[in-house]
Amino acid sequence: MEDKVFNLENLKTAVSVVNTPELATSPVSSAIQYVQKIDAQGRAYATGKRKNAVARVWIKPGVGGVIVNGKDCTTYFSRAVLRMLISQPFKNTNRLNQYDVWCTVKGGGLSGQAGAVKHGISRALVFYEPELRPILKKCGFLTRDSRVVERKKCGQPKARKKFQFSKR
Repeated sequence: MEDKVFNLENLKTAVSVVNTPELATSPVSSAIQYVQKIDAQGRAYATGKRKNAVARVWIKPGVGGVIVNGKDCTTYFSRAVLRMLISQPFKNTNRLNQYDVWCTVKGGGLSGQAGAVKHGISRALVFYEPELRPILKKCGFLTRDSRVVERKKCGQPKARKKFQFSKR
């Protein structure tokens, strides 16, 4: 029973063991180091998701061209807001017109697809340049936006809408 009694002397010895120099330099206490992930062609690959859209994105150093499903970005995303959404990761990291982007997108609508491409570009930038992670993380570009359309419930016309109440 006396073995399990903790007194002040036991606490002092436990603290002195934890504060040894070997434990202070252990890899657990140091910050996580991210490494560059590039394929044989010199590209970084990442997957981005938003609503029901999934984008497969490859980036490599270039002049800033964006190809989406084999089409130029200006023809695929005709609205300027969607093109601006895609370029946000490059603008916030001061890498505008430094990378070529090639991606394929499936599912969802144009807005969800643009969000998926933005997510994929952000993740691919981190794989290509790991030191950009804090900037992109602070802007919220590395977090998948998990908001999706609410499902329709049975006995109702829509997800939240109810049929009009009839008193008689």
